[in-house]
Amino acid sequence: MKKLAELLVCFLHPIAVVLVWLNLVVRPGLSGTAKIVWAVLALVPVVPFVYVLTGGELWESAPKPPGLPRR
Repeated sequence: MKKLAELLVCFLHPIAVVLVWLNLVVRPGLSGTAKIVWAVLALVPVVPFVYVLTGGELWESAPKPPGLPRR
């Protein structure tokens, strides 16, 4: 069930991209070049796919070997 929810998040990315693009259209503070860069970078779903491909263990640290002093 967890994997299904994670994949659902990955496929919701196109909706997020459209929302980013709509926001870029109405933002007066960005130059045209900055808007184009953000529009292209919004297409790349880096975090969701890396999270799914690592099995959800992206931010979990490895256990420390025994015998090392704790801080």
